Amino acid sequence: MMATTNETLPFFTQFIRFRAEYNDLPTFTFFVVANAAVSAYFLLSLPLSIFNILRSSAKNSRIILIIIDTGMLALLTAGSSAGAAIVYLAHRGNTKANWLAICQQFNSFCERISGSLIGSYVGVTVFIVLILLSASALARR
Repeated sequence: MMATTNETLPFFTQFIRFRAEYNDLPTFTFFVVANAAVSAYFLLSLPLSIFNILRSSAKNSRIILIIIDTGMLALLTAGSSAGAAIVYLAHRGNTKANWLAICQQFNSFCERISGSLIGSYVGVTVFIVLILLSASALARR
């Protein structure tokens, strides 16, 4: 959702316009790349996870999956936290740094970036639950 976020507003005339895109800020680009990397890893690790469910004696691959899952959780959390900082600035601004809040003008843009951030934090929560379940299943065996 974040990668397709943009909004254009006219300024005085139709020839002069202000445009807000996610890639205007490197933080949002990092957010998109981190989420894409974690999503790709999640899809690629599904066959190995299914193999571990069917074959309970594969402890080494379970340990490797938990370690890599934890690294992906760290990447996803870093991307989400960086995005949250910019979303906060977009909504509130910072008068000391002369950064104005842009969400009064770019409503659609701010709604989409906020929705993307919520989805990313849902992903963080899902990853935490999956890591805890995997670790507890490994500890039981």
